[in-house]
Amino acid sequence: MTELTPAERRALRAQAHHLNPVVSVASNGLTPAVLKEIDHALQAHELIKIRVYGEDRTERDLIMATVCAELGAASVQHIGKTLVVWREKQEVESTPGTPSDKPKKPVSKAKSAKALSARRGVASLNANKSKKPHWFAAPGKSSRGPSDR
Repeated sequence: MTELTPAERRALRAQAHHLNPVVSVASNGLTPAVLKEIDHALQAHELIKIRVYGEDRTERDLIMATVCAELGAASVQHIGKTLVVWREKQEVESTPGTPSDKPKKPVSKAKSAKALSARRGVASLNANKSKKPHWFAAPGKSSRGPSDR
């Protein structure tokens, strides 16, 4: 269990004032699954609020002590049914069998003319362009002459 100085505790209480509870402990009590969720929340946020649904204050004190002892966290505040707990982020070790870097995705084909021109140059756009016949007559090349009107 980590001990905090009064100044550190005061600063953490000020930071926690605007937080919402991220974990709830209901009638089943502090189960291993709830402890695991608290551990994940502490790893992600460092400072969390826990909501304990229960009327017995001694039970809430016991839950706070258990969370702090099991997870190596520090008790910041216990006010009403809300517990505030802090723990510094821990370094996550990757297993040697799994690569830590994500595999790179293969380069996909461009989906737009703008992306294609940026990748290959404007010349490649004009080279692949096929000439389509116009369905309308070009101006000035009408089959009917000006005298036919």
